[in-house]
Amino acid sequence: MSTPVSPNSTQLYIGIDGGGTSCRARIEDAEGNVLGQGTAGPATTRIGVDSSMQAVRTASEAAVMDASLMPSALGHLIAGVGLAGIDRKGAREALMSVTHPFQDVVFASDANVACLGAHRGRDGGIVVLGTGSIGFASVKGRELRIGGYGFPISDEGSGADLGLQAVRLALRAHDGRISPSPFLLEVIEKLGSDPVALVAWAEQATAKDYASLAPVALTYAEARDPFAEEIVAEGARQAGVLIRSLVEFGAPHISLLGGLASRMVQWLSPEVAHFLSPPEADAVAGALLLARRKGSVPIDSSGQRKGAQIC
Repeated sequence: MSTPVSPNSTQLYIGIDGGGTSCRARIEDAEGNVLGQGTAGPATTRIGVDSSMQAVRTASEAAVMDASLMPSALGHLIAGVGLAGIDRKGAREALMSVTHPFQDVVFASDANVACLGAHRGRDGGIVVLGTGSIGFASVKGRELRIGGYGFPISDEGSGADLGLQAVRLALRAHDGRISPSPFLLEVIEKLGSDPVALVAWAEQATAKDYASLAPVALTYAEARDPFAEEIVAEGARQAGVLIRSLVEFGAPHISLLGGLASRMVQWLSPEVAHFLSPPEADAVAGALLLARRKGSVPIDSSGQRKGAQIC
């Protein structure tokens, strides 16, 4: 049975992590008890702010349903929303003008909420290695972002970047410029038996498509295929550059996050790996922390807080 939520009820919070692959939402009460969770498709602003906010709404409605709350409960939740692509031109302005379903909301980048979650709001940094890559740190009120400008011009060491390097080597192997290895032969088999087919694939391929080759590269690298090792080792070197930059910025703790993190960590040099510490919580926890901070803002004379904001 659905439970109503009224303005006199205990305040509830919702944290949302809107990434390029999926959107996750979680509702908690004032004591931090999880009441409900929901998911939706991509929420990056690259798909358009309206589509991004629709994914946020869909995930939030699923969390409300999971918590056995009435649909109208969304209007009584204070939300923290982390979105991929929030720094794209015009995205912040569009978010400030868009209609949202919450009592109040604060937006931030997906890297920001991931860092907040990883270190429970304390100073620290993260390097994310997923479809894309980025380095982010928050130290004594200062923030540093490194990379993460999007594939193919940025995102070194990411899944998409590993996949791109694999395709390039596969083409060289086909031309006879290098000797084909089992890894490169599998890449060619996956994408097309000749350059024409491979180029046709590349013309339509997204970053996610390229990133689908990253697990293949990692598996062959672990089996000591020389070309796979070359690709993965270079990706790890690029991740190491991000980590060292965050250390130099003063981040006392750094966590390696993302879908490739657990497999890439073994390729980091010992000098870099010793800077890493496990994340304490996920990005949704970071978004919930933002929501709680938003909820602590005093209500003005009109009975409202300052309204939607971006941090």
